[in-house]
Amino acid sequence: MKALLLIDVQNDFVPGGALAVPEGDQIIPLLNQLQPSFDLVVATQDWHPQAHKSFASNHEGQQVFNKIELHGLEQVLWPNHCVQGTSGAELHPALDTSRVEAIFRKGTNPEIDSYSGFYDNGHQKSTGLIDYLRGKGVTQVYVAGLAGDYCVYFSAKDAVQAGFDTFLIEDASRPISPEGFEQAKQDLHHLGGHVVQSNAVLGA
Repeated sequence: MKALLLIDVQNDFVPGGALAVPEGDQIIPLLNQLQPSFDLVVATQDWHPQAHKSFASNHEGQQVFNKIELHGLEQVLWPNHCVQGTSGAELHPALDTSRVEAIFRKGTNPEIDSYSGFYDNGHQKSTGLIDYLRGKGVTQVYVAGLAGDYCVYFSAKDAVQAGFDTFLIEDASRPISPEGFEQAKQDLHHLGGHVVQSNAVLGA
């Protein structure tokens, strides 16, 4: 069984959104095209409370993109984004969700950020996605979406460590930082994951 994870294809992560990933909207037609090639399609959704500690606005005197220590973990301070119940948190309207069997929400605990679709950044709490995929008989996980160097990368890393044969679809993802994405792809490769292009999936 082969699963496609659509990572955080939300309004706040595309141009015009609160934490826009450059060209983030350009991958959506490709994500729609990829979906029929998979046995299972699952989406993740950043879903933050207003008081989330990853927001710079919740730390007096701090600026967006500063780094602080939060409960022993390095934390980038982000602009307020994907706040629960706001239009920015909604999945992008151009994303075809007709094949999406489940949506896993993350980042709901105000005390800790959650880049991965599987765990929070401290690996303290699981989203239940691993058990869900195993329960469906999934052995191969393909990861794509936003942002390539953060939530896509951390989701792929956790998928490798959970024992799934893991593929990051490079051209169906967009990063915040191209340099950060290069580093993420190298790290994933060292861990035993794979970086592929969409034509490897569509041509299969």
